[in-house]
Amino acid sequence: MNHLHHVHTRRVTLKSLALATLIAWSALAGAQTADKTLRIVVPYPPGGTTDLLARNLAPGLQQRTGLTVVIENKAGAGGVIGSQQVSKAAPDGRTLVMGTIASHGIIPALQSPPPYDPTKDFVPVTLVASTPNVLLASPTFPAKDVKELIALAKAKPGSINFGSTSHGGSPHMSGELLKTLAQIDIAHIPYKGGAPMLSDLMGGQVQIGFDNLPSSMSLIKAGKVRALAVTTNTRWPAAPDIPTLAEAGVPGYEMSAWFGLFAPAGTPKPLVDDLNKHIVAILKTPEMQQKMLELGAQPVGDSPEQFAAYVRSDNKKWQEVGKANNIKLN
Repeated sequence: MNHLHHVHTRRVTLKSLALATLIAWSALAGAQTADKTLRIVVPYPPGGTTDLLARNLAPGLQQRTGLTVVIENKAGAGGVIGSQQVSKAAPDGRTLVMGTIASHGIIPALQSPPPYDPTKDFVPVTLVASTPNVLLASPTFPAKDVKELIALAKAKPGSINFGSTSHGGSPHMSGELLKTLAQIDIAHIPYKGGAPMLSDLMGGQVQIGFDNLPSSMSLIKAGKVRALAVTTNTRWPAAPDIPTLAEAGVPGYEMSAWFGLFAPAGTPKPLVDDLNKHIVAILKTPEMQQKMLELGAQPVGDSPEQFAAYVRSDNKKWQEVGKANNIKLN
């Protein structure tokens, strides 16, 4: 009797779940009668990695959902303006934002008051891709590896400068995380972009620097700068000879410049799960894997719950790094 009751209860539960999904999509279909559009807001200008990732996903998403996928660039304030707009959009599964480590990791952690809460004002859908940053050294810098760099920094605190592509960007925070975990005192010099920073690094005006690995690969291969380590917790497939910072002498170091899709808070779970299923399937296709690697990005595709946990953990990490190094973004 108990067994029959259990089976009946399970059937009712499964029927309820199926009905909830059907109702959610029926409501969505009703809203789509006039306009069958799925908007992906890119909170950065056209042509950058975030924009290219969204545009590469669009055809597959359009094919799988039957919706017209439109990419909208809403740049400004490091990704905050476009993200805020999506946080206030109708939670009907029709509007997403391609968030990044800057817009949903670093800025909410370091700006006071934060512009939004990345997991309460949004529903994380999936982590789309990640890319490593790389710790670079000038050809004239005496330290040949990370352990020698740390030893030199401890022997002469404050004597080593590290360059980054901007204040508050992921290369800057890569350096701050190194300072925190290795307990060293190195001075930050922010540049207006990667090109001027790399130019000074090649010329020896700055001793070390952090940059996105894809944009500095040609200089590394040409021997114009030296790659000491990547910031991810695994080696990069396209540059397997470069060790990770954790391997090279900084245990626990992990930092990825990541990109992921978020829906507005309140978006029904069946719709989020369905979007997740489609996007993860697209990311697993050989064509998409190849396109992503050509962009210098590693495709991921995880569950909404895994992505939410990752965003919370990342946000907490940058709060701690910001506090330890007195970094504020206003």
